[in-house]
Amino acid sequence: MKASFIAITVLLALSVIPRASANTEQIQQLLATKECQNCDLSGAGLVLANLSGADLSGANLSGANLSRANLVGANLVGANLVGTSLFGANLSGAILSGSDLSAADLRDTFLVNANLTGAQLGGANLQGAVGIPPQIGNAEDFYGWGVVQGKKGDPEGAIAYFNQALSIKPNYAAAYLARGVARYQLYDRPGALQDAKQAEKLFAAQANNDGLQTTQIFITELENPPSDSVPKSKPNFINFLGAVGSVLLRFLF
Repeated sequence: MKASFIAITVLLALSVIPRASANTEQIQQLLATKECQNCDLSGAGLVLANLSGADLSGANLSGANLSRANLVGANLVGANLVGTSLFGANLSGAILSGSDLSAADLRDTFLVNANLTGAQLGGANLQGAVGIPPQIGNAEDFYGWGVVQGKKGDPEGAIAYFNQALSIKPNYAAAYLARGVARYQLYDRPGALQDAKQAEKLFAAQANNDGLQTTQIFITELENPPSDSVPKSKPNFINFLGAVGSVLLRFLF
């Protein structure tokens, strides 16, 4: 019995060795040639790798770490990127059509001109990503990403997300109000007032009394600015808006 157990253990160990070796060889092939179609690179460590223009079509990169990798113009058609870490990676111009990015970490990635046609993105984290194509998110997604970005103290990034939300859903009252708050934080009072009045109009048309009342409080603040001079440093939402800030934050965030 003991001999049989040892034999089985040895056979199992031997069956794993070729796979690990092949994986290492394929990683080396990829780094040397930037060509690795249909390769098994699952779990590979490729942090900061320069893979611009690489052909990884059909490759299995599930669970791999490609954080801050350069994947500009890479061919990832049909690639398995389930659970892959692409945090901070540059995917500008990459072809990801038909790829599976379920549960992938796409935070702070660059997706300008990336082709994501037919890509699966269920559970993917796109927070902070730049250049997200409108077709891969709905208005509520972009609004939510904008809210998180605003809470992180990045009003410019928040505005970019709210703009995308409004391009998809032009009558999205909450997005107008949220963009107005972000503009106010940037000291753009006229822009903030314009957005707030548009939000007021839409909330009224939609019979949303909570939204309407909150917006009217914001408009009152905008039209009756405090006499104190504007501070040199950019304050957070609550400090900048004063007492009205907490009301807006409860509604928006």
